[in-house]
Amino acid sequence: MKADLGDLSAFVTVARAGGFREGARLSGGSASGLSEAIRRLETRLGVRLLHRTTRSVALTEAGARLLERLGPALGEVEASLDVLNGFRDRPAGTLRLNVPISAARLVLPAIVPAFLAAYPDIVLDVVAEDGFVDVLAAGCDAGIRYDERLEQDMIAVPIGPRRQRYAAAAAPAYLDRRGRPDHPRDLLGHDCLRGRFASGAMTEWEFEKDGETVRVDPTGPLVVRVGAATDLAVDAAIGGTGIIMLFEDWLRPHLDSGALEPVLQSWWPAFSGPFLYYPGRRHLPSPLRAFVDFIAARRD
Repeated sequence: MKADLGDLSAFVTVARAGGFREGARLSGGSASGLSEAIRRLETRLGVRLLHRTTRSVALTEAGARLLERLGPALGEVEASLDVLNGFRDRPAGTLRLNVPISAARLVLPAIVPAFLAAYPDIVLDVVAEDGFVDVLAAGCDAGIRYDERLEQDMIAVPIGPRRQRYAAAAAPAYLDRRGRPDHPRDLLGHDCLRGRFASGAMTEWEFEKDGETVRVDPTGPLVVRVGAATDLAVDAAIGGTGIIMLFEDWLRPHLDSGALEPVLQSWWPAFSGPFLYYPGRRHLPSPLRAFVDFIAARRD
């Protein structure tokens, strides 16, 4: 049974995007064109692949089985075609990265402009989200994550700062009004601005000093979704609502300006920096190879 490769690609795009409109945005095509391609494919195969509603689509059982086998196969087709880039003067194509919001804000800005200037034929497509993601199933070439979230059987390459810290801070006016904590456990008597992961779990605050680790679970008047609404918590801290704990680099401009004052600075915990990770296959798409080589050269 033969099926058009373009129609198969349209199916994968819509299935991964969760809808025709988002699929059109990601692929640069049109929602009507994708819908027609999948209609042709379903007619040719004789089975329904998607349940359609006015707002979204969902895979049928047949569609899920097809996507499971088709996604990796199309990836190999793209990799095979990418071999032709070796005959070009410079790499070309699209590099799709899945990164946490913190990396999009704190790591990539120092890399992306120079990379795109060096490789003008490459388009960088960045998806920023903080959940656990299978980068291949999401249609991405590589991801950026910290070591505790790296997937198995992936190659990991250091990217960005190799050591980072979490910092606690508050507006001077808040600390003048409520007092300055001397120990992490003092935070239990303060208004703290918390973060919640997509899973619903709350972020625990961890501090370290002289080999001692202290974990606290403070409360406060504001809880935000980690990543997506973090700037709201920062603005609330600047406004005097309470104490925030976040990447030091995220808070650094406000610490330097005096809008925020360090809290428990000698207790700020350090951790290893992020990694670019990607499948350990022999042939890398030329845009990804160029990106890997570019960040390696920056470390030298």
